[in-house]
Amino acid sequence: MDKRKLIYIVGGARPNFMKIAPIVRALETSKVLDFKIIHTGQHYDKDMNEVFFDELNIPEPDYYLSAGGGSHSEQTCKIMLSFEKICENKRPDAVLVVGDVNSTLACSIVSKKMNIKLIHVEAGLRSYDRTMPEEINRIVTDSISDIFFVTETSGVDNLLSEGKPENTLHYVGHVMIDNLLFQLEQLNNNKKVSKDILNLKAKLTSKSNNYGILTLHRPGNVDNKQILNEIIDAINEISKKLPIIFSVHPRTKKQLDCFNIKLSNSVTLIKPQSYMNFLFLWKDAELVLTDSGGLQEETTALGVPCITIRENTERPITIKQGTNVLAGTSKKSIVYEADKVISGHSKSNKRPDMWDGKAAHRIVKILQDKIS
Repeated sequence: MDKRKLIYIVGGARPNFMKIAPIVRALETSKVLDFKIIHTGQHYDKDMNEVFFDELNIPEPDYYLSAGGGSHSEQTCKIMLSFEKICENKRPDAVLVVGDVNSTLACSIVSKKMNIKLIHVEAGLRSYDRTMPEEINRIVTDSISDIFFVTETSGVDNLLSEGKPENTLHYVGHVMIDNLLFQLEQLNNNKKVSKDILNLKAKLTSKSNNYGILTLHRPGNVDNKQILNEIIDAINEISKKLPIIFSVHPRTKKQLDCFNIKLSNSVTLIKPQSYMNFLFLWKDAELVLTDSGGLQEETTALGVPCITIRENTERPITIKQGTNVLAGTSKKSIVYEADKVISGHSKSNKRPDMWDGKAAHRIVKILQDKIS
């Protein structure tokens, strides 16, 4: 009879699976811990199976909750109801959540209501901006978690200041960087990139030798016409010196059309890509402009200059040590920071401590002691 302890590993949005993949790969070698992958379906993605099998090298989810869209409350409620049934049917010894999406919050609440041990990976990050839904998810999840795995020292400081016991905090590095380095090795070993993306990169580099990357999706940036127009004015200005590849989130595309905001001919729009395709593009970019949290960290890990189009960040290590700068949302500040990079005056940087591709193994080693 298998006496291994069972952990439910929760993912709901694509970035979640980038974070759980290294943990799953590490758990597969454990002799004392078993796991099941829960896909809440927070983000529907018809290509998710391709991501699992062809890129992440992890098993297909054991449970798919099909939560779908809706308001934050509706989505959280649907996930909670479905996840509770799974836990009632087969109670795990622990639940592991990552990041700060609605799935993270929903499954955390269910776990603690059922007195199941809760593990939070990427714990302790704070933007101190409570208008961001992710900040609320982070705060609430950390308030009820039992074991905290932290990506940077600011997370440890935040959790200690919030009264968390020191013996529950573990600074282990970052599983997102584990996955980045894993995928980079796959890419270097001739892992396939789509022909369209190969051709796009070849076309841009043949004309200008370089290009920039843009991602933009946060409601605060794309749902406000004045702010979105200011950001796109900046991008159009930057594209006069550096052609831009814009990976357009469906929400952003909808708002651009709704507000009738036009992009320069030097801005190439592409749909959201698989992880490998997008990595192939941004790893060699002269500059990345984004409001994403994950890209701030990934660009720091590979030394690619990053301009964050936000007023704050929950990942301060990317600014203190990494390649990241905060530019806010004004045209003037965004263009100013981009011009510094284009003119060869990027900030100096180093990869943070323990962002070495081994965070997941540290996590599993600790869990083997804490749970078994």
